[in-house]
Amino acid sequence: MIEAFKTSPVLLLFVVSAIGYWVGNIPIRGARLGVAAVLFVGLAFGALDPGLAMPDIVIVLGLSMFVYTIGLSSGPSFFATFRAQGMRNFLFIVAMLVLSSAITVGIHFLFGLDAATSAGLLAGSSTNTASLAALIDLIQLSQPLELQEKLTNAAVVGYSLSYPMGVLGVMLAIGLLRRWLKIDYQTEAEQLNNIYPLNDHLVRQTVAVTHAEVVGLPLRTIFQQFHQRIVFGRMRRDGQDELPNMDTQLQLGDRIVLVGSAQVVAEVAQLLGESYGEELSYDRTIFDIRRMFVSNPKIAGEKIASLNLAEQFSTIITRIQRGDVDLLANGETVLELGDRVLVIARRTDFGKLARLFGNSYEALNHINLLSFGSGMALGLLLGMVTFTLPGGLSFSLGFAGGPLIVALLLGALRRTGPIVWTLPYGANLVLRQLGLIMLLAGIGIRSGHTFLNTMLAGGGWLFLAGAIIATTTAFVTLWLGYRWLRIPYGLLSGMVATQPAILEYALGQADNKLPTIGYTLILPIMLIMKILFVQILFALLV
Repeated sequence: MIEAFKTSPVLLLFVVSAIGYWVGNIPIRGARLGVAAVLFVGLAFGALDPGLAMPDIVIVLGLSMFVYTIGLSSGPSFFATFRAQGMRNFLFIVAMLVLSSAITVGIHFLFGLDAATSAGLLAGSSTNTASLAALIDLIQLSQPLELQEKLTNAAVVGYSLSYPMGVLGVMLAIGLLRRWLKIDYQTEAEQLNNIYPLNDHLVRQTVAVTHAEVVGLPLRTIFQQFHQRIVFGRMRRDGQDELPNMDTQLQLGDRIVLVGSAQVVAEVAQLLGESYGEELSYDRTIFDIRRMFVSNPKIAGEKIASLNLAEQFSTIITRIQRGDVDLLANGETVLELGDRVLVIARRTDFGKLARLFGNSYEALNHINLLSFGSGMALGLLLGMVTFTLPGGLSFSLGFAGGPLIVALLLGALRRTGPIVWTLPYGANLVLRQLGLIMLLAGIGIRSGHTFLNTMLAGGGWLFLAGAIIATTTAFVTLWLGYRWLRIPYGLLSGMVATQPAILEYALGQADNKLPTIGYTLILPIMLIMKILFVQILFALLV
């Protein structure tokens, strides 16, 4: 079987992926490794034979696809949050790297390590391949020719032994601190729902206007008073059903449908009057309700207000299903490919609306290779650019940083003229998972035999050193970030999860998208800072 794996790396890739997926679903004290288990299964397979290897293109393609798809989906929230909390995030990154560097320096002098091994330990414990590449480049540029091979090998050994615990140690810290701090991820998500649209758990209620103080009040005023967290559906006035707009003024006796979270709907209902026994949404005599897919690229990336639905079709959208999440819809909501919009309209207009939105599930299964390929190419090109700093230090964004930064920019833009940069939700998720599996399996198989040999040769103390660096840094930064900086734990777990396997574990723990938001908030800067810190550490210790 080993010979078959040597002959066919693709076979090896899918065997490791399948076993890793199975192992990842085994509960261990209530927690699961998830897709991250593919990395550890890859290490086990790689240890079987030095001839087992994965082509570099598998790892590069997997890493690039993973970060690119995450960047596309996180672009808008990244820039909105970075403008508000950019300095806090930067200081958090610096503090985390200063701490891990200080621990590495202590281990360096305690065990009498050489500079290359110590810098490799820092690169591996922070699970940053780009920083190892930058370290090797610095060794070749600054050290005598006769020492270059020895120092390079030492750096690689330090990196290889500390990398596994750089993953497992952070997972351990996230899981244990979650229990010790008694983190309630659901409550966190509800508290942050105004900032990050995670899930509104929407309800609807028909209310009768009975309070005189709201008579003559336009709906726009109530909409703004409740911070755009309420949507108004159909309204019945004098026995006639109609669709209101923001300029509609309330009158006594009006019956109006409210859509929003249970708390907001209850507050608005109390303001307007009282609950009405009959649910207007069940009356389909004049207006009907239908879900439609957004598959028309011409309207993807456009705000709902720009479609002029009320004027053209006497239609309103009350909510949007994006993935498994229901979101409130308003004029400023930007439509994305794959959205399912809930429209209220006359039956005679449904055909026209279907043509406007596209409403084709099949079309959503096609990826626009022009936008996807162009975006990936731009990201890879940016990653190849080398930036030189004073003092001889240099860095490049690599196959992770380049695609991620380009994807964040394109995701925030959403479209440029006729080109829609974002991907349908389902397509994005499939590409992301495929990229992650390729990356984790490739890294695990490549590192497995080196890891085993070094451990058998008495390198267990280097493994322990990597565990100390990674685990201590994760515990301290998680604790201080949560207790001192008051960063929500869901976001925080993503901020320390600077490796895709850790992110997948954090997502499984949180059961919401907050870790992904935290991951994208700091990863671009974190990649650059890690490269610089590893080079600076080597320069100081050599």
